[in-house]
Amino acid sequence: MINIQHVSYAYHKKKVLDDISLSVEANERCALVGRNGAGKSTMIHVMLGLLPMQKGSITLGGISNRKQEWKRIVSYLPEKFHLYPHLTGEENMRFFASLSTKKIDEESIAEKLKMVSLYEARGEQITRYSKGMLQRLGLAVMLYYDSDIIILDEPTSGLDPMGREEILQIIKSLDNKTILMASHHLSEIEKVCTHVAYLDNGKMTKYPVDEFIRHHLKEESV
Repeated sequence: MINIQHVSYAYHKKKVLDDISLSVEANERCALVGRNGAGKSTMIHVMLGLLPMQKGSITLGGISNRKQEWKRIVSYLPEKFHLYPHLTGEENMRFFASLSTKKIDEESIAEKLKMVSLYEARGEQITRYSKGMLQRLGLAVMLYYDSDIIILDEPTSGLDPMGREEILQIIKSLDNKTILMASHHLSEIEKVCTHVAYLDNGKMTKYPVDEFIRHHLKEESV
């Protein structure tokens, strides 16, 4: 579903991605892992065309990311998702739904709000929402599009333990979705992911999640 081949990217001659390749198969939940500044967000931005690809090729669901058609099958939740504070949770959902189709699916909006436990708070202005509620609302907006490929950039960033657990349970419950999730929490990765793509010094290595956890813990114990 996600196929990255020999991609490189440099900022001012400093190479951040160095000839990396990665394949994420259908229905895999793959964590994108690396130290701060390793290039996780850069890789996501290159995938989504937010940064120009300097070298290599990327396909999403078999479609080159140089074309526009891939946007029909991919949803992206950035670390900081910009919602509209003067609107209610439900009104935010309607606004973002209107960007994808002329006819808004009210049943789907209700379903997604229930999925993220915000249905009862749907009529409240989101200035009253906690950070965890806002993150769940962003996730609901993304899930409304029902895309085959979901890309998440630090979806639990800044949340308390309960808020993190709520987000993780929602991600884990998603069926028939291919997920690439940037994270630096090993406990989160172990709970929800099937594989890990480890970015280090510009190079990429993919592991089954159990193998990565064992390898990482062994390194930490040395």
